[in-house]
Amino acid sequence: MKSKRNANRVGWWLLSPSLVLLVLVGIVPFLYVIFLGFHEWNVFSAERGRTFVGFANYADLVFDQPFIEAAGRSILFTVVVVGVELVLGFLLAQSLIKDFRGKVIFRTLYILPLVVAPIAVGATWRLMTAQGFGPVPHFLKEVFGYDFNIGVNSGQAWFTVVLMDVWHWTPFVTLTLLAGILAMPRDPIEAAQVDGANKWQIYRHVTIPALMPIIFITMFIRIMDSLKVVEEVYMLTNGGPASDTTFIGLHIFRTVLQKTDWGYGSSMSLLVLYLTIVVSWLLHTVVTNKMQQVRP
Repeated sequence: MKSKRNANRVGWWLLSPSLVLLVLVGIVPFLYVIFLGFHEWNVFSAERGRTFVGFANYADLVFDQPFIEAAGRSILFTVVVVGVELVLGFLLAQSLIKDFRGKVIFRTLYILPLVVAPIAVGATWRLMTAQGFGPVPHFLKEVFGYDFNIGVNSGQAWFTVVLMDVWHWTPFVTLTLLAGILAMPRDPIEAAQVDGANKWQIYRHVTIPALMPIIFITMFIRIMDSLKVVEEVYMLTNGGPASDTTFIGLHIFRTVLQKTDWGYGSSMSLLVLYLTIVVSWLLHTVVTNKMQQVRP
């Protein structure tokens, strides 16, 4: 018993640096954001200082039209990009199971977008789509006679932002689903083949139900990332034209760092966190019910 206590004590001592770092980097800033959410504070205004306003910031958010519009855009953007990335990721994961010439080179090139920083991704796409010297507008104009200008056309700006996010994050979805497919037992699939099931029936009744936990984790990660996207959109469109690509992350960024309204920005961040938790809980409920229905 004494040796077990000593072992536990040593284990806690070994974990203590990580626990201290977690508290300092994660828990303390989070509690500070909660604290700021109940205050009105412009950090660069010595006259106003920090004033306790209770739930006034959250009440104001209900009638804040720019915030509501930004939240709506973020939800729509998340639904579109996560849906497209899941479909493409699943199809590409299925194709990568088979052996073909140049498979290793293709895998290496395919995952390269994952190692590129988001701000670099946005800057690169900005250069490619820049009016006047970007290769994309020049090619579309010269070959198809199509005017492409994300600075004035909202539809083109939306399409470009979605395409950029799909290009950047579909490799992540593909790798996670590929890992899940490779870890699946082959017995259910072989049994379905013996019973005469075609490929679509195997995907629908065997592969996809078995991948539900992986799909849920992948969707959870991508939903969190998509709801708080900032760097790529900031570099590509800066929220324009007008405010048509101003998502909630960029709106909070401008509120805190440009308007220096830390209290109001903190309340926005906490509301987005709550929204993410609710969406994830609903997703978890749907996936859990679906898995219970497919179990024998």
